Formats: sequence, structure tokens, C-alpha cells
Amino acid sequence: MSPQPSSWFYARTGKRCFDLAIAVPLLAFSLPVLGGIALVVTVTMGWPPWFRQLRGGLAGQPFWLLKFRSMTSAVDAQGKLLPDAQRLTRLGQWLRKTSLDELPQLWNVIRGDMSLVGPRPLLHRYVERYSPTQARRLDVRPGITGWSQINGRNALSWEEKFELDVWYVDHLCWRLDLTILAATVGRLMRPRGISADGEATMKEFMGTGPDKR
Repeated sequence: MSPQPSSWFYARTGKRCFDLAIAVPLLAFSLPVLGGIALVVTVTMGWPPWFRQLRGGLAGQPFWLLKFRSMTSAVDAQGKLLPDAQRLTRLGQWLRKTSLDELPQLWNVIRGDMSLVGPRPLLHRYVERYSPTQARRLDVRPGITGWSQINGRNALSWEEKFELDVWYVDHLCWRLDLTILAATVGRLMRPRGISADGEATMKEFMGTGPDKR
């Protein structure tokens, strides 16, 4: 669909200005909280309190996403990491439930890797597994929150997530971003869909859809 001129200007210029106007003061205001969480995570799970993970960004370009750790680095007798469910701590569960583990991504927004609102950035290795339709989610910067986040989060199937992500790309405008941000605040008060049914995290995406590459 062809965007309206105002939506095109917002996507090209206004959205980035909007991100910086919110992310910079919010990060400064959050520094005491970030410091407190970092201290508690370090004491309970060890150093470092955060981790970096390679994700797919705008146009599929890789970037290092920042998050607070929610899992230990426990391994089995062969030196392999234990399943996520066994490594996820009670503190980690709370950080995920409150989305406080995502706070370091404000720095990703300021750097230009991410936006406040957009499709969630997935593992970079998934990029080559997207169908042409699914790959359209890479037409915008990934976000800390997004349309799929307020409409089911990890309780959604991969197909449902991608459908919502592409819908967001087609309808991107400042009104939609404000709607998503407002709804995100409500979801933080009543968290749900934090993980897939029966899983500690989301199952790996292996590729799907009739137009899979």
C-alpha cells in the first residue's frame, strides 16, 4: 500500500526525532534503576549483568542487542548449556515479566540500531529464513515494543507474529506508534504472553510460509 505523505515523512525523519526525544531523557532518568538491576543481577548470576546478542536490524543488517541477563550460564557434564527452563532464574522471570530486562535497549535506540516502536529484532541467523513477505518486517527499524508485542507477544505463533509485523510496516504512522506505546504501558501493568505455551522462551524459527525462500 502507498503511504500518505505525512506517514512517509514520519517514517523517514519524524520517527527518528521522536525516538531520540523520548529515549535520551528516559535513559538518563533510568540510570539509577539500571544501576540497581545491574548490581542485583551481578550478585545473583555473576558478571557481566547484561548480554549482547546479534540481531537482524533495518534491511537485515546485524547489530548487537543489549539486555539484562535472565539466565545463568550453567552447563551439563559435556560443557553444553542447559535448557533455557533450567537456566532461567526467579529474578530473570521477574525481569522478563516486568520487561525491565529490555531497558538497556534504550541505548540501542539512541545509537540508531532500533526504534521505540517496531517489529521485535530477532536473531540475525533468522534473516535468511524469512519468506519475501516476512522479510518486509526488515523495512523499518526494529523496536523495543511493537504491534505484535501488544497483540499476544510470545503467545503468538511465528506466522501470527510476522503477519502483525508486516501489517505494522504497511500502516506505520505517528498515531499508530502512540497507540502502541500507550498500550504497552497497559500491558506492563497486566503482563501476559511472556513466553510460548509450555516453553521458557520462544522456539527457534526455522522458516515457514508458502513463499519460503
